[in-house]
Amino acid sequence: MDHATALFQQHRPRLYGLAYRMLGTPADAEDVLHDAWLRWHQQDPATLDDAEAWLVTVTTRLALDRLRRAKAERERYTGPWLPEPLVAEEALPELMLERSESLSLSFLALLERLSPEERAAFLLTQVFDYSHAEAAATLQISEEASRQRTHRARQRLREGRPRFTHAPEAQQRLLEKFRDALEHPDLGNLQALFAEDVSHDADGGGLATATLHPLHGAERIARLYVQIALRGREAGAVHRLHWVNGAPALLTWIDAELVTVLWIETDGERITAVHALRHPGKLARLKAVTNGPGNTSLS
Repeated sequence: MDHATALFQQHRPRLYGLAYRMLGTPADAEDVLHDAWLRWHQQDPATLDDAEAWLVTVTTRLALDRLRRAKAERERYTGPWLPEPLVAEEALPELMLERSESLSLSFLALLERLSPEERAAFLLTQVFDYSHAEAAATLQISEEASRQRTHRARQRLREGRPRFTHAPEAQQRLLEKFRDALEHPDLGNLQALFAEDVSHDADGGGLATATLHPLHGAERIARLYVQIALRGREAGAVHRLHWVNGAPALLTWIDAELVTVLWIETDGERITAVHALRHPGKLARLKAVTNGPGNTSLS
C-alpha cells in the first residue's frame, strides 16, 4: 500500500462516519467516499499541511452537495422518510468512537429536521469535536456563522426530542414487551406500553404497505398494531430483537423475508415514538447479513 492510500485508509472510518451521519444511507456515504478518494488520488499529500483537514473538508462538501439534492427528492417521497441501517461490517468499531448515540436511527431521523448547512455545522462541532474555526474553514463561512448554525441546530433537535433517551436497557425492556404483545395481541397490553401522546411513522417508500402520515395517540397506535399483529400471526411472522446502529430494534420476518425494522424512543417508562422501516430496498443489506430470523439476536 502506498503512502497516499495508507493515509486515506487511516482516516476512512471518520470520513465514512461523517458522510453516513450527513446522508442517512450507507450507499450515499460510500458514493461520497468514492468521490473523495478520486480527488485524493489526484492530490499530492506532500503538499498538504493537514491531510485529515483536507479529507474532512472534501468529504463534507461532497456530502453537502448530495444532501441538498436528496432533500429535494425526499420532499417528493411517498410517506415519511427514515434512515437506512448500517450492517455489521459497516459498523466498524472506529465509528462508535465519535459519540455512538449519534449513529442511532432515531437520532439520524431527528437530523432530518435540520437544513443541510445546519446539519454539517452541528456534526462537525458537536459530534466530531472540531472547533468553530475548523468547521468554518471546512464550510467556507465565518466562525460566527458556524456558531449560529450550530445553535439553531441544537434548538431544533431539542424541540424534536423533549423526552428522548438513548438508554438501551429501557429500550430493550420495552421492545421485549412490545414483541410479546405482538405475539399475543391484546389492545390493553399494547396501549399500556405507550405514552398518551406517542407518535408513529413508517417508511414504505411506496413499495411496501405503510402509514402515509405520522400517527399520534396511544389508543390509535395500539389499534393499528393489533391489526398488524393479527395479520402477521396469520402470515407466520417471526419477531426478533437485534442490535441495529448500536441500539436495540425489533426485526420482523415473514417467509424468510425481512419485512420490518422497528425502533422506539422512550422516556424510560413508556414508548414515546415508534419508527417502522418497511422499504424493501433499505432492508436489503440488513437482510443479507442477518440471514433469517434464526440468526438475529440481541447480544
